[in-house]
Amino acid sequence: MSVDVVTFGCRLNAAESEVIRREAERAGLSDTVVVNTCAVTAEAVRQARQTIRALHRERPQARIVVTGCAAQTEPHTFVAMAEVDRVLGNTEKLSSVAWAQTRAAFGLADAPKAIVNDIMAVKETAAHLIEGFADHTRAFVQVQNGCDHRCTFCIIPYGRGNSRSVPMGAVVEDVQRLVANGYCEIVLTGVDITSYGADLPGAPKLGRLVKKILKHVPELKRLRLSSIDSVEADRDLIDAFAQDARLMPHLHLSLQAGDDLILKRMKRRHSRRDAIAFCDALRRLRPDMVFGADIIAGFPTETEQMFNNSLGLVEECGLTHLHVFPFSARPGTPAARMPQLNGEIVKERARRLRERGALALRMHLDGEVGKTRHVLAEAHERGRTEQFTRVKLATPAAPGTIVELEIAAHDGKQLLAA
Repeated sequence: MSVDVVTFGCRLNAAESEVIRREAERAGLSDTVVVNTCAVTAEAVRQARQTIRALHRERPQARIVVTGCAAQTEPHTFVAMAEVDRVLGNTEKLSSVAWAQTRAAFGLADAPKAIVNDIMAVKETAAHLIEGFADHTRAFVQVQNGCDHRCTFCIIPYGRGNSRSVPMGAVVEDVQRLVANGYCEIVLTGVDITSYGADLPGAPKLGRLVKKILKHVPELKRLRLSSIDSVEADRDLIDAFAQDARLMPHLHLSLQAGDDLILKRMKRRHSRRDAIAFCDALRRLRPDMVFGADIIAGFPTETEQMFNNSLGLVEECGLTHLHVFPFSARPGTPAARMPQLNGEIVKERARRLRERGALALRMHLDGEVGKTRHVLAEAHERGRTEQFTRVKLATPAAPGTIVELEIAAHDGKQLLAA
């Protein structure tokens, strides 16, 4: 049996899982399951541990290797699990040498169980030359890794290191290769992609990279961005949305809160007014633009009025796809040392935010009925519109193809094609 990879978390992890599978198989591993973890919340770590235990019960003879952000930030957690055979850090999981060492270690009783080095010592990020993605109809291209910011709630910089960018030429070559291999949609991924280029000669910004891709890969049908920090969006990026319909009219924003004092305590770099102005400006340039956002419920010191400001942001920014995170204190972060809210209050506020998000989604779905959309078909008679809205297809289409469909109705969660 070959190498299976179980992926948690972000699109960057999804892209890296393909490298993991390739490098592990090249090293000669077989009957091995790699769990590529996420550390963004305590719940994400708990789910990884639960999955590892379940995998061991289902496949007791398989080797289990744990990697990803949780393995980087708390390797001891997984070293202590009897079900785990090996723990690799975020740099090591992409290294052919580390996978060769892992294969060799499986035959040695005294081999170290973990290889997790200092992520802050990593200064560069290279293209990974991925040819395709198992079980994905869109392809992910890593343009950046790490983060230079230190939001008070976030553990991810300690799992990913400081920001570093893939050179523009290598990114364009990645996109060209994947499009030649049949992918209609490319998603640019990273930890903080709007910080792209600061470490490269000439400090090119994300907008310049996007324009370069659109210019030099004319056969690319759809280009999409993963989560961005709106305060870092540059003029070229905004112009690209206005000028080229191949850049999909959907952005997922790292907003986190809608109250200025909470944003300050989070050490975010934007204000409530900044977020609203950004959405308004982009929607004027691209009327079909749709926004999603991450919002944290129950951040330490958050009052009911502060929370109501976050609730109100859903309408004022015109958010459609909401990712709600009940605040989760991550050990070692400043927010973990702040006065915490009662857990029931956090859960209740998260519930209210999700309800507001569900209402916003329904309003968006109402507005889509009767329109014609170009849908990227996925498996099981489903797909996504240009705005990343889920569609149930009336007639199956080949996964990875783009089909023009009329939207007949919706069921409150997804569109229904005619």
